[in-house]
Amino acid sequence: MEISSLENQTIAEFVLLGFYDIPELHFLFFIVFTVVYAFIVIGNMLIIVVVISSQRLHTPMYFFLANLSFLEILYTSTVVPKMLEGFLQVAAISVTGCLTQFFIFGSLATAECFLLAVMAYDRFLAICYPLRYPLLMGPRWCMGLVVTAWLSGFMVDGLVVVLMAQLRFCGSNRIDHFYCDFMPLVVLACSDPRVAQVTTFVLSVVFLTVPFGLILTSYARIVVTVLRVPAGASRRKAFSTCSSHLAVVSTFYGTLMVLYIVPSAVHSQLLSKVFALLYTVVTPIFNPVIYTLRNKEVHQALQRLLQVKKMETVEERG
Repeated sequence: MEISSLENQTIAEFVLLGFYDIPELHFLFFIVFTVVYAFIVIGNMLIIVVVISSQRLHTPMYFFLANLSFLEILYTSTVVPKMLEGFLQVAAISVTGCLTQFFIFGSLATAECFLLAVMAYDRFLAICYPLRYPLLMGPRWCMGLVVTAWLSGFMVDGLVVVLMAQLRFCGSNRIDHFYCDFMPLVVLACSDPRVAQVTTFVLSVVFLTVPFGLILTSYARIVVTVLRVPAGASRRKAFSTCSSHLAVVSTFYGTLMVLYIVPSAVHSQLLSKVFALLYTVVTPIFNPVIYTLRNKEVHQALQRLLQVKKMETVEERG
């Protein structure tokens, strides 16, 4: 009788366990990830401001970069604040809040897959068809690609969340993760999760491998085109603009594919959390670091912006 009543009990909230197994490091983690989160927000906001304020950066490449920076601020902010709370106290979240977090984070991660593919396609057109590039990548087409990337993410993960909302959660309310992810949530479901699992697997395969395939195809064409150019400044510049994007793509797609397409490759939940940290915290750091330190145009625009602000401050004081 007690077992039956327990099975019929619906959970009102979940507890995110986070890194509960290493409590002695919680305060250190809180300090480190607070600094990292601040750097992610400030660094990516700086890129957005620089792109908007500099007329030279009003090109498709930097338009996509500004969108990527905004996207990474949003999806990091969906997860990290709750993770930081878990380092100081018990991080409780309602079932509705948990599904909402899963929906927003998953949608933004899917949108990033498409946006990274769009950025690779942009580099492909710029390098392989330089004379036709202004026509092929016009303002309307750029806007259409970005809107499609954003909407695709929310549509795909909206279907998964609808299926997740049909599940009944009872018994344990402890999620062995630092945010509401698919697998830790499904484990707690009392009702049959197979439809949600199969649907999520199929969507993960399609919407991770298709954009990734487009990226590989774009860069294969780029490499062939660049190798035909005589060695020199032009070849170095082409590889330089691509290497920044490739560094972000490698980390982001690598961890997502391991976690969602081949989850059996991760043999412990702690390792799964470490992989999750790579695309929730490490990848968003790559964006401001790589594109400000290695990209001369962004670097120069940032210097001009800081000089203007400095002159305005001096004039105000004068």
